[in-house]
Amino acid sequence: MKIAEIIKQIELLAPPAFQESYDNAGLLVGNSQQEVNQALITLDVTEAVLDEAIQNKSDLIIAHHPLIFSGLKNINGKNEVERCVIKAIQNNIAIYAAHTNLDSVHGGVNSKICEKLGLINCRVLAPASEQLRKLVTFVPNDHLENVQQAIFDVGAGHIGNYDSCGYSSQGKGSFRGNENSKPFVGTKGEIHYEAESRFETIFPKYIQGSIISALLKAHPYEEVAYDIYPLENKNPMVGMGMIGELAEAMDEKEFLHFAKNSFHAKVVRHSPLRSQKVKKIAVCGGSGSFLIRQAISANADVLITGDIKYHQFFEAESKIVIADIGHFESEQFTKEVFYELLTKNLRKFAVRLSEVNTNPVNYLV
Repeated sequence: MKIAEIIKQIELLAPPAFQESYDNAGLLVGNSQQEVNQALITLDVTEAVLDEAIQNKSDLIIAHHPLIFSGLKNINGKNEVERCVIKAIQNNIAIYAAHTNLDSVHGGVNSKICEKLGLINCRVLAPASEQLRKLVTFVPNDHLENVQQAIFDVGAGHIGNYDSCGYSSQGKGSFRGNENSKPFVGTKGEIHYEAESRFETIFPKYIQGSIISALLKAHPYEEVAYDIYPLENKNPMVGMGMIGELAEAMDEKEFLHFAKNSFHAKVVRHSPLRSQKVKKIAVCGGSGSFLIRQAISANADVLITGDIKYHQFFEAESKIVIADIGHFESEQFTKEVFYELLTKNLRKFAVRLSEVNTNPVNYLV
């Protein structure tokens, strides 16, 4: 199977357009047209993971954390990143990563954390802004349904748990074609009035090219009138962190022990307890200190994340319990996201989970 076919399945869930500006997700080593037989899924790419791939004859590594974050000015093996790149190329192993784009979507990293904690009524904690566009176009009434469907088929009209969302209103359009025109209706050189529908719908901006192509292909007019507006609406399906609820409220300490056991954490660092039950839980895989204020504003009782610094625990201010279970610990089940996605959609492609523990943090207990 070609790498491009595998990447397509991942990026339907986590489009590259959703990655943060500092990130480097995507195909890092290899060619998208390369044929591969088996993928090894890991959180991090290390030399031990490369050795595992070689031993198991895996010719594609799919990781959450990108092996290459910044530019490489030379590749001579002076550090682990360079040694991994060299070993991957020498053994014809491709490397792909889905990082912050997988962090920011429903069904991604934070959805898996919510699942492990048994949370219900989950939603994005900090929805992304400036991600949506509105399309407005004008279609002769008899062709409205075909044009609508063509646009919906390429991804427009999704709002939360609903698809095919749009609005149409009736009106009358006018136009006059010049001597070079080939009008679908009317006569060139004469003003024509046509009963038309104004149709409008929303779409994520990263598929704008596909939306326009579908519109122009399905629309009967030689020249298609349409407008695209940027929206300030937040996209409820995309953003950082998630928040949900426990089916039943738990004692604070009981919940922290539950989270510790659920993620096999050696230790949980936390801000002062508030001596009350907890029910509303915010989560962010990896480093989530930037979401402390949003979690408080959302009335979360606990924020589960990793990489909290000393002074950031003070930000709890008795309004929330900040619980640091560890970066690796919070994201380790991301491997399951990849595995479940690929085994469901590519049933004839071999996928295996890495058995290498890539956590660089060790504990003296």
